[in-house]
Amino acid sequence: MTTAAIELDPYILSMPTADSAVVLPKWISPTNDHPNGRYRDLVWPLAPLIDNPASSLVSIHWKNCPEEMRDQLKQVAWAMINGELRPSHLKQRGAAARGRASASELSTTCREWMRLARWLVKRGTTDLADCSPDDFAAYAAYRKAEGISREDGKKLLGRLTDLWAFDQLTASPLGVVQPSWMVDGVDDHLPAETGEGGRENSTEPLDPQVIGPLLVWASRMVEDFADDILAAWAERCRMNDIAVPLRGNPEGQAALEAYLLPLIQSGAPLPTSGTPRAHSLARTFIAATTGASLSQVSHFGRRHGLSRLAAERAEPARLPTAITGLIEGRPWREFISFDEAGVLIRHLGTAAAVVCLYLTGMRPQEVQGLRSGCCPTPEPRPDGTTGHHLIYSRHYKSVTDADGNHISAGEDREVPWTAITPVVRAIRVLERMVPDGELLLSAAHHDIMQRRLRGALKRGALRQRIEEFVAWVNQEAQIQGLAEQVIPEDPHGKIGLARFRRTLAWHVARRPGGLIALAIQYGHMRTILDARTSTGYGARSRRGIHGELDVETVMAAADTAAKLNDRMAAGEKISGPAARRALTAAATTPRFEGKLVTPKFAKKAASFLARDGLVLFDNPDAHLICVFKRDTALCDPSPDAIAPNQFACELGCGNAVRTDTHAAGLRERAGELEALAAAAPEPVGRRLKRNADRLREVADTHDATAQRSEALT
Repeated sequence: MTTAAIELDPYILSMPTADSAVVLPKWISPTNDHPNGRYRDLVWPLAPLIDNPASSLVSIHWKNCPEEMRDQLKQVAWAMINGELRPSHLKQRGAAARGRASASELSTTCREWMRLARWLVKRGTTDLADCSPDDFAAYAAYRKAEGISREDGKKLLGRLTDLWAFDQLTASPLGVVQPSWMVDGVDDHLPAETGEGGRENSTEPLDPQVIGPLLVWASRMVEDFADDILAAWAERCRMNDIAVPLRGNPEGQAALEAYLLPLIQSGAPLPTSGTPRAHSLARTFIAATTGASLSQVSHFGRRHGLSRLAAERAEPARLPTAITGLIEGRPWREFISFDEAGVLIRHLGTAAAVVCLYLTGMRPQEVQGLRSGCCPTPEPRPDGTTGHHLIYSRHYKSVTDADGNHISAGEDREVPWTAITPVVRAIRVLERMVPDGELLLSAAHHDIMQRRLRGALKRGALRQRIEEFVAWVNQEAQIQGLAEQVIPEDPHGKIGLARFRRTLAWHVARRPGGLIALAIQYGHMRTILDARTSTGYGARSRRGIHGELDVETVMAAADTAAKLNDRMAAGEKISGPAARRALTAAATTPRFEGKLVTPKFAKKAASFLARDGLVLFDNPDAHLICVFKRDTALCDPSPDAIAPNQFACELGCGNAVRTDTHAAGLRERAGELEALAAAAPEPVGRRLKRNADRLREVADTHDATAQRSEALT
């Protein structure tokens, strides 16, 4: 292709040379200092494209590509890294298509191309121009036969299509043909539909019996043990900083002998380091304590046979820091040892991360991107009170530039997160572990090996740390005599980071108005405009959010039924068109007395909720109980709904019942509104007064129509 043609078409890239940068400078942000690669290299680092601290640094490894096709694929891959797909092509691909992909997607696409290349070479094809539409179709069928999902199949076809699309953006195209599905459609090349919504969230929430004790222990670490652990870690670091640079000196030698000889001669335990099965003399601890160099400590140990004595008379090297934390009213430790300080500081960081992941609702990447200073102390108000703590963060999902291209660095979140007290405490603990302005989960500062790591702790590292924290908790629970606080295995597998946000969504969504809370706190602002649509938030492959709350919903319904029975027994009256059904439901719903439910019960929850018209839902905001029946509900439930849309409760619904307690609540609320009306501007005051009058009318209607349970049964 001529230079003039390239200049006329801004999407065509000039051919790279052996010394060309893997990533052209225009795509590298000013703050990105990751090393670039050269076109001739066998490893192409994509780190210059990665500005998200939570993202792993990925590379393209050309050794995995057959030599016969390596130069060809390099040419197209370089065009994909540094070029942009034409708008006309993106229009064909749909609204989700992007001109430029993220570094991780680029790496995945190149791996798929290499896999195609290996498949072609085995079939005798060594030139991409000879790969026919039938070959593309055969390869897609080969991958489909391996059992990939329909969603993964769509991604596969997209990556193969990119091979053709980006070849056209090179100055000397290889002649890759257009795959047949670009003309005939993709359905024939994809696995069959399974009936599961492609957009539904298949992430399983954490089991209540797991998240309960996990959060208890995480909070305990942050609130009760943090000061002790941080003090011990600071002392260990201080001793290490003293010991490492020490050089041999007579004063240190004398202090060393004065410290260790009495212990040796008296048969007392020796300060040791290492595992319970492999003790050795605590060299760093002893050097910092005495002022002797590490080599002096080692020489002294060999001369007196301390390796053998340390194994026989081992005692963990006690750090001289105070223990102030309590567990069940008693000190949680007698002391923290030199070795244990490293273990505990690691678990403390993990515990603080767990609190932030679960109690904010943030996506894992946002938590990984938080920096020291992200949650400033609110300024006092004129009346002396203080506002809520807010967390200022960056978000990364679906962040694009004006051309629709992925932005790795994300952007500042327009609406800050509201932080509750446990989260603020967790952030304050993390701020004490890293320098000012640093990532709260900085990999370098959370790594006790002091390796020169970059960015935040990655997902894999955090998952591993959480598993290790759970193992430590279960051991600690046994030591502390708290066997009932052991964290059991989750029936759905390991504790993935996304499951924290998913679990919180469960418990928020089930409350009256909870879907609106989800919309605000989780940033799904679209759902505010259409709250009924938001009932599907967090939908999974079986049902929507309420369907996945079977156990919790049944427990709430049982609690409502028990309270109704108690009120009727105390002589209260009941009103409403569903009063008889409510009493029948209350009489047939068992009490659970606060006990934990078993997995066997969980299987029965769905059938219990399927009793249309006989399940009770408390709605304290509307001061009523809903005896939910789909056909008579005015809250516009979906055809398969097993719970009402409590945010859309309508006056006059045939499912509503009230007791004397509800009527009293209506009058109390009416009084509150009248008090507000007296202090409000006249137009607002009139509206508040009308609302108060309406609430009293509803309460009066209850009084006029309410009956005792004996009259209805």
